[in-house]
Amino acid sequence: QVQLVESGGGLVQPGGSLRLSCVASGIFLDIYAMSWYRQAPGKERELVATFAGAGDSTNYADAVKGRFTIARDNAKNTVYLEMNSLKPEDTAVYYCNGRKLGTSMKYWGKGTQVTVSS
Repeated sequence: QVQLVESGGGLVQPGGSLRLSCVASGIFLDIYAMSWYRQAPGKERELVATFAGAGDSTNYADAVKGRFTIARDNAKNTVYLEMNSLKPEDTAVYYCNGRKLGTSMKYWGKGTQVTVSS
């Protein structure tokens, strides 16, 4: 059974930092393209950061470039999203996503809430 479990969300002041974690079970990250998405109230889910494949190539949404960093530890089956200089517009539920390379098979976590407010 595949599970992606996010953690690390919370309430933070503008300018602060958070690190989200996504622990995967039932899959091996080295054959998955892992990504972070977010969904704010009343908005569609959007891609925030992604590994293009099993390697180290990454892509970021323009809104988070230079502030967010996606990282992975295949030995721990964990993907991270380091978020710095947070802004109120970063407030959303953040979801971990894994797509098996060479297939259309995707898995989602249940999300973790990030709230940026003073």
